[in-house]
Amino acid sequence: MAKTQKVKDKGYKTPEKKAVEEKKRPVERVENLIRIMSTDIPASRNIYAGLTKIKGVSFAMSNAVCHILKLNKNRKIESLSEEEIDKITEAIQNPKIADFMKNRRFDFDSGETKHLSLTDLDLRKEFDIKRLKKIKSYRGIRHSRGLPTRGQRTKSNFRKKGKNKAIGVKTKKTGKKG
Repeated sequence: MAKTQKVKDKGYKTPEKKAVEEKKRPVERVENLIRIMSTDIPASRNIYAGLTKIKGVSFAMSNAVCHILKLNKNRKIESLSEEEIDKITEAIQNPKIADFMKNRRFDFDSGETKHLSLTDLDLRKEFDIKRLKKIKSYRGIRHSRGLPTRGQRTKSNFRKKGKNKAIGVKTKKTGKKG
């Protein structure tokens, strides 16, 4: 009995206390999700912030879609109808916005300006990096070695990434002969 009393005095929770606390906890409610362009978006979010969960949609793009479709940005996503969701999907896939807002300007292969999202964006980025490595450009070499490509300093940062895990400076050992 003295042992259990000692445990209670230290602030540890006995199994009985844990069981009582677990019963008191509120049940976690699973949040409703709305699926737009194969992305789950919490239904409690407003349209403006919710659309940014889709890969390739920035706040500017989200604002443009809301403006083009004349949707209230502060409206909740759960209040959207199926028609409106289809219109949003179409507007993101084929946006009728200025070229400077699109994320793929002057495509290397076709030369046209387009807006990519989801897996298209990932694939295109991967192909661009492969092309840079193949032609052995400076950026391609930096990518292949796992180093930063945009001019950052590497003396103190980027040390644990990839093969170069050595930290510190190696010095010659000086020993006395004896």
